[in-house]
Amino acid sequence: MASPHHRLKELGLTLPPAPKPMASYVPVRLVPLGGGRSLLFVAGQVPVVDGELKHVGRVPEEVDLEGAREAAKICALNILAQVDAAAGLDRVERLDKVEQVASLTGFVRSAAGFGEQPQVINAASDLLAEVLGEAGKHSRAAVGVAELPRGVSVEITAVFVVTKD
Repeated sequence: MASPHHRLKELGLTLPPAPKPMASYVPVRLVPLGGGRSLLFVAGQVPVVDGELKHVGRVPEEVDLEGAREAAKICALNILAQVDAAAGLDRVERLDKVEQVASLTGFVRSAAGFGEQPQVINAASDLLAEVLGEAGKHSRAAVGVAELPRGVSVEITAVFVVTKD
């Protein structure tokens, strides 16, 4: 399989700069496991593009299913951007250092009675698998919530296993 950066280009996607934190937290935390492997925890990413929040509102009342799926894709790209910018990994093709996406947790700001959270978060899961191949397949939770920061429709957090070698 082609490198993740090559796959992004093939898919017509551009990895954005890693979004800056919106509050008092670090965007990633690298936890060494030993043997040249680490867990990389990526803080919740929201659908922000060039500093502007996208797809703000409750699903499906204010943001339709397709808009929410697009929000999930943006979150996934921002997650990959955070991995690519993560401290502690070498400077060349950091996404190549992803051994496995261990887990993904997606939150969907849902209207009462909306139960399609898995279909929304599938957009992020599918994107990670397209870009990272087998390494992009992961365990997951897709949760409906009443509110999310700044009113966004989707927020996603992830845990990766990365290697330094």
